[in-house]
Amino acid sequence: MEIKQNILDALNEWLTPTFDTATHEAIKELMTTSPAELEESFYKNLEFGTGGMRGVMGVGDNRINKYTLGKSTQGLSNYMHKIFPDKDLKVAIAFDCRHNSKTLAKVVADVFSANGISVYLFSDLRPTPELSFAVRHLGCQAGIVLTASHNPPEYNGYKVYWEDGGQIVPPEDDAIIDLIENLKYNEIKFSANEDLIHYIDTEVDQAFIKSTIENATFDTSAAAKENLNIVFTSLHGTSITLVPDVFAQAGYPNVHIVPEQAVPNGDFPTVKSPNPEEPEALTMATALAEKTNSDIVIGTDPDCDRLGVAVRNNEGKMTLLNGNQTMLLMTAFLLEQWKKARKINGKQFVGTTIVSTPMMMELATNYGVECKIGLTGFKWIAKMIKDFPELEFIGGGEESFGYMVGDAVRDKDAVAATLLICEMAAQAKENGSSVYKELIQLYVDNGFYKEHLVSLTKKGMDGLQEISQMMIDLRENPMKEINGQRVIMLEDYQSSTAKNLLTGEVTTMDIPKSNVLIYYTEDGSKICARPSGTEPKIKFYISVNSTLDCVEDFKEVESILDSKIKNIIAGMQLS
Repeated sequence: MEIKQNILDALNEWLTPTFDTATHEAIKELMTTSPAELEESFYKNLEFGTGGMRGVMGVGDNRINKYTLGKSTQGLSNYMHKIFPDKDLKVAIAFDCRHNSKTLAKVVADVFSANGISVYLFSDLRPTPELSFAVRHLGCQAGIVLTASHNPPEYNGYKVYWEDGGQIVPPEDDAIIDLIENLKYNEIKFSANEDLIHYIDTEVDQAFIKSTIENATFDTSAAAKENLNIVFTSLHGTSITLVPDVFAQAGYPNVHIVPEQAVPNGDFPTVKSPNPEEPEALTMATALAEKTNSDIVIGTDPDCDRLGVAVRNNEGKMTLLNGNQTMLLMTAFLLEQWKKARKINGKQFVGTTIVSTPMMMELATNYGVECKIGLTGFKWIAKMIKDFPELEFIGGGEESFGYMVGDAVRDKDAVAATLLICEMAAQAKENGSSVYKELIQLYVDNGFYKEHLVSLTKKGMDGLQEISQMMIDLRENPMKEINGQRVIMLEDYQSSTAKNLLTGEVTTMDIPKSNVLIYYTEDGSKICARPSGTEPKIKFYISVNSTLDCVEDFKEVESILDSKIKNIIAGMQLS
């Protein structure tokens, strides 16, 4: 096999004395046994996406390892010294249950300390939202969490947070990336100053739990809490370190934890994928719910920033809610609590993203609250809090099972969201209702919106090219009709333009650029195409809607919306 020049150049660099013997041996092994894997490992630099840097662990520029993380950390250290020249710099670091997370977290801590930056490193695995909280709690300028969220076991990742507790956004992200890309590996300082590395745990845990309970509980009676039967699973992840304590301190005694999934394990042995978006991930939890006659099932992903929820439908069967539904339920509950407390005065807002349900806008409007819409990725919702300090943030979320309650944590937070959905469930049950009944009532009051996600995986270099071509085709030759409905509007977030396809009128959109296209049809359907920033996937987000005159018509109208979604998928050849 002929090795391309750019790969050859990278190999020659990685075989220099800058890199350790183990790395050299691993590269030589790939050269003789896995030339295709060698090419995948070196053909490009691992990039920052919407969730930071995420990839397969191994040697090479396109892999997660001590050198690629060291380079990112050195670049970040240089940037911090440049931006905060007169401050005693501090950074907080957390890590999840994945293989090598603890080791890589220490490497990152070493590099920061070698650059004269004080490090507050969690002594053991912790949820990502606690890291976001810790950044502000400890007065840090930045934070890092080692996690690959719900990706397969061979992945790891590196998420960067800024002094507001949110993930990095423009202009910091581009400036940091520029510094990283111009660094050479021999410029990385790996020699730790151990005096600058401080281990943290219990004090921050208790502060975080206290903050969570203050933000996510709303005068639920002790009887209602005792009457709610909960099944919880950590899916082998970090939430087991905190969520049981949150339940106990918040006064929820009847919590059944799935024992087979309670021990952190980077192999995730009981699930195909530790992703609460996947129904299969909550199979063991729903089985335990049937055994214990529980009202609600909650599962969190490995780094505990997203949650999946299952509740009993009107027939008593456990039904998995999607991310849009849980977001709507929690937002509606928060808005109602704020309304009851007479705290809504026109100076509040909720937040969501361009690929999430448009029903969030309807819901907010009906409460007299603004709904701000940002790009995909929770960092944009957190940025809203920073950009609009004159407004109070109530809550917000996105379709991919992430939610944020208030502004104490500036990222999606499955610890607070878990408590919030239980507050809602407990109060609904006490009032003779249920979470499911409340959802249907929301559809009656705000319009019945139904969403569906089609995710197409395209691995490797060829897959990347295929995804790119799909976006080019959709952009340059836009569909004029979908499911018998004329396309009336095409929003192109890469060019920041919205084009009326009926009149040809083009308007400019004031929003950061992103490789996203949204089609709108004349019947109110919305189809969004977006390549993933963290996985080899292209995603199509479909939203359809109708009026729902009464609760009794729910199944009939749902069937009509399901057919509409099916026809859109067939018409766009997405199956």
